[in-house]
Amino acid sequence: MKKRFLILSLIFTMAMTQVVPVAAAREDDVQAEKAETQSKLSAAESKESELEDQKNALLNEIDSIDQNLVQVMAQIDILNGEITDKESAIGQTKEDLAVAEANRDKQYEDMKKRIQYLYENGGSNAWAQMLLESDSITGLLSKAEYTEKMYQYDRDELKKMKETVQEVTDLGNQLAQEKAELEEMKQAQEQQQASLQSALDEKKATASDYETQIANVRAQADEYRSLIEQQNAELQKIQEEKARQAEEAKKAEEARKAQEKAAQEAEQKAKDDAEEEGTGQNSTDVSSNDSNTNDNTDNGNEATNDNNDGEDPEDNNNDVTPPAEETNTPNYDEPETPDNEEPEEEQGSDSGYSASGQAVVDYASQFIGNPYVWGGTSLTNGADCSGFVQSVFSHFGYSLPRVSDDQAGAGRGISYSESRAGDIIVYSGHVAILTGDGGIVHASNSAPYPQGGIKYSSNALYRPYIAIRRIVE
Repeated sequence: MKKRFLILSLIFTMAMTQVVPVAAAREDDVQAEKAETQSKLSAAESKESELEDQKNALLNEIDSIDQNLVQVMAQIDILNGEITDKESAIGQTKEDLAVAEANRDKQYEDMKKRIQYLYENGGSNAWAQMLLESDSITGLLSKAEYTEKMYQYDRDELKKMKETVQEVTDLGNQLAQEKAELEEMKQAQEQQQASLQSALDEKKATASDYETQIANVRAQADEYRSLIEQQNAELQKIQEEKARQAEEAKKAEEARKAQEKAAQEAEQKAKDDAEEEGTGQNSTDVSSNDSNTNDNTDNGNEATNDNNDGEDPEDNNNDVTPPAEETNTPNYDEPETPDNEEPEEEQGSDSGYSASGQAVVDYASQFIGNPYVWGGTSLTNGADCSGFVQSVFSHFGYSLPRVSDDQAGAGRGISYSESRAGDIIVYSGHVAILTGDGGIVHASNSAPYPQGGIKYSSNALYRPYIAIRRIVE
């Protein structure tokens, strides 16, 4: 029977050694595949996050460009209105010039007629005739004075007419120049509009490409997630199968132990039955043997008691001396320094120039004649209007914003009547430095000097302004 039990145990063990390694190997493979898939999913999610950040940054750039484009378009509309006003003023000036020229010509003709009349009726004998016709010296003087006043009147009126014509002509030229400047500024704004629109279209196309890339990465990530779910399901099945096999192995082991116990009991029973058959024959021998056994047992017990008379081994543990306590003495020689404390940064100082409004104007005027460059900040190689103002004040240690709209909030606001040399005047899309004599120094437009470039203009109010700001107090 024992031989039969050994055979059954061997068969069961062989079956388990064939099934369990196969399941364990497949579980390891699936775990490795899952780890690889999880790594790919993490990479896809990281790529998606990176693309999202790049797309959001690009959308912020698009919003900024869009806002700048709206401002430029608004400035173009304002310039169109100002150009229309200049054209109307130029037309009125032409009419005034025509009237002034007509009055001058009429005055000149009237004067010629009076002179002609005097000479035709008196000629060189006019004074002799006045002398003969006069009743007294008083009458003669009166006539002579009248004649002299008439000549002087004609000369004065003709001079006034000439001056009026010249003033109207100068005004027309000034208006024409201001219109040309406005048209140049409009052209620059239109170029900026075209540039911004091109950049906007390009960035929108790039944003659309980001959308496509993000969609592809998301689809790939979804595939990885689906594959991980399948791998998790397979791992769960493997674990369930391993649990089932372990349960069956447990039951089989219990059955094996039960069979082994039954076999042992049967074998013991057979031994007991065999011993009972020989009990009657050996009873005397057994009694003698029992006596000897009892004597040996007593002797053995005494020997055992003798061995326990020594020292208790646990007594040796009572002589342990605890170590001396360590004393920590704080060191007061070194000051405590926080780990995150950084050394204070030295504050920078201004350029050291002493600033006054007139000093600003004098310095800015040194660069009259240098070119206008849109987006530039170089006082020698070229600057636009806001770059020119920013660089001039930077020389004196003042930090101004880059664009004219932001410069309209710099410094302190004042009225035009309070303004003085060195204050800045901000127009729509333009900025200049007041010179204190009613004029401005500014970077005008891309036309050659003196029509454009860094130049002086005598009329600061040639167009409506938005703000007057005092930078240098």
